[in-house]
Amino acid sequence: MSRVFLTWAVTHSVKEVQNEGSVLLFVVAWTITEIIRYSFYTFSLLNHLPYLIKWARYTLFIVLYPMGVTGELLTIYAALPIVRKTGLYSINLPNKYNFSFDYYTFLILVMVSYIPIFPQLYFHMLHQRRKIISNIEEHKKSA
Repeated sequence: MSRVFLTWAVTHSVKEVQNEGSVLLFVVAWTITEIIRYSFYTFSLLNHLPYLIKWARYTLFIVLYPMGVTGELLTIYAALPIVRKTGLYSINLPNKYNFSFDYYTFLILVMVSYIPIFPQLYFHMLHQRRKIISNIEEHKKSA
């Protein structure tokens, strides 16, 4: 969901951030990640998973995940002044629904949410890596 959000609700909606280096950062990280992920799934379905693909799936995230998150956060941060200035997607009171929404504040909350979520997901992947890579090494030794 974060990719859809970053792509449409931030990068597409705030044209001024589209040329930021941070966009390139997260797009490159996402692209490499997806190439590895779908190669892994394809070869797994074919019951012919090369070691290199498995290794890449459980190793390259160590660099790619922080790289993507950094790009995402920097892009949101770059969008903040424009969102505040234009009032993009914000709904002010009074209105007939008696409802308000401040997209600027929402973006800040999204950024803050990375604090508890990123480490949890990252350490989960490290745990998975330890489990998978150690199984590969044990299998190699017994072969």
